Amino acid sequence: MSMENRDPSASDMSEAASRNTLALNPLVGIRGEDLVESAGILFKAATNEPRVATEQWLAFIGELGSIAAGKSERAPNAGDRRFSDPVWKDSSLHSSLLKAYLAWGEAVNGFVDKTSLSDIDKARAHLITEILIDAVAPTNAMLTNPAAVRKFIDTGGQSLWDGLKNYFNDLTKNRGMPSMVDTSAFKVGENLAVTPGAVVLRNDLLEVIQYTPTTATVWKRPLLVTPPQINKYYALDLSPDKSMVRFLVESGIQSFAVSWRNPTAAHRDWGLETYVAALDEAVDAVREISGTEDISMMGSCSGGITSTAYFATLGSAAEKKIRNMVLAVCLLDPNSAEESAFGCLITPETMRAAKESSRLKGIVDGHDLARMFAWMRPNDLIWNYWVNNYLLGNQPPAFDILYWNADTTRLPAALHGDYLDLYFTNPFMNAGKLTLNGKIVDMGKVEADSYVIAGVTDHITPWKGVYKTAQIMGEGTTFVLSNSGHLQSLLNPPSNPKASFMIGSVRADSPDGFLAAAEKRKGSWWLDWRDWLHARSGEEVAAPVSLGSARHPILGAAPGTYVFD
Repeated sequence: MSMENRDPSASDMSEAASRNTLALNPLVGIRGEDLVESAGILFKAATNEPRVATEQWLAFIGELGSIAAGKSERAPNAGDRRFSDPVWKDSSLHSSLLKAYLAWGEAVNGFVDKTSLSDIDKARAHLITEILIDAVAPTNAMLTNPAAVRKFIDTGGQSLWDGLKNYFNDLTKNRGMPSMVDTSAFKVGENLAVTPGAVVLRNDLLEVIQYTPTTATVWKRPLLVTPPQINKYYALDLSPDKSMVRFLVESGIQSFAVSWRNPTAAHRDWGLETYVAALDEAVDAVREISGTEDISMMGSCSGGITSTAYFATLGSAAEKKIRNMVLAVCLLDPNSAEESAFGCLITPETMRAAKESSRLKGIVDGHDLARMFAWMRPNDLIWNYWVNNYLLGNQPPAFDILYWNADTTRLPAALHGDYLDLYFTNPFMNAGKLTLNGKIVDMGKVEADSYVIAGVTDHITPWKGVYKTAQIMGEGTTFVLSNSGHLQSLLNPPSNPKASFMIGSVRADSPDGFLAAAEKRKGSWWLDWRDWLHARSGEEVAAPVSLGSARHPILGAAPGTYVFD
């Protein structure tokens, strides 16, 4: 297919989506009302500072004159795929339209910059202006999108008819949002989460899945993976070619994973204490099944917060259950969230309002959170699919990452409130500020070999904040900075030809110091992590011939039952 006739590639859409997947931290504390308030700030600025608005408007009018005279050299940012169609350069009409759009966007943002708003209010206003600017892009309209016009002509209008059907289908089945994924292409347990294993523990909050070894010998100390609570666990066991679980099993690591139950409003009182107690039961089960005194534990994003909260209570009772800790894209210092793309919306007032909102509802609905997240990344998560599904009349792409991202869960109000309280107490930095099940959270009284992973382009848990997590874990921590984003940092198998990472200790006082001293490597960090685990997992022993134990018998095949809630 020639360049000028191609639709936006499916791989481009997948890459954009995987960079912008849903995560708990810090968006769990933000509501739609906060965006409305930010819009109010922008409106008030326009009303109170008409001189600045007039100056920007006149500058925009002047730039339109330059565009009409053919004197403007404006061009979209490199990498902006919206305007990759050659028509935007070859057609004088389209080129002028594009330049006018860019000039208008610059004028709007310039207005915000020149107001007397505070820095935080400017950041909030810019968030709204970016949403508005993205919304009126000429690529979002049928008549001004050259690819959509071509397809309408080539198909005799069928593309428009197909787009209308997609639109009305989304109105009735997807809350009016453009579908990001063809859900009919996937089924958990059939082509997702298919690594063989069995449920060996089930309590009210979680199931523990033990995976079937595929090697004759295994390393004695097992690994338990704790996922975030806002998505299903199988992000780490997607299709076999990118399954971290499969990689671990094939590397001889005895692998277990937590699958959280999807709570309802009836479970509104499940708080961090409840989850930590359930996790302790899971750890004890893994220790008993594997016959080891202690285990390795991995937590990602909010699952890392839960795991660390649990780990930090063990020292106060002189318990030794966790030998190695692995934390991925996890912020333990909540102040680090301010560096995120949405940090301007995180204030004590918004946190308290979000907490009260979930208390009244009993839960935080992952679908609502995903909807708001989409509006904060509209080019990749809304308009991308608007064009594909409606203007071009294509079906949404069939990608496992997108299916998982849409398979959201709920958070009980108590857990949501406890997570928000971490912003105020910062217990991993301030010992004694949090007590869970009678045990004080004190990072100074626990010790483990630690391995921390971050993504250099992660806008949800910024890598410099994750570096702070590594510092909290101690000087012996290994820190890995992957050349990718939030979820891509995890789904980074050795087969990825674009993979690279930086690795080093956390002796440097600052993230910039780490960059200066770190070793740069090609390939996936999974291989280094495998070797790190091998060196810390005891001796090699014969692989178990069966799963579970007499005390923890098999309760059913993987992926279990909670994943379908």
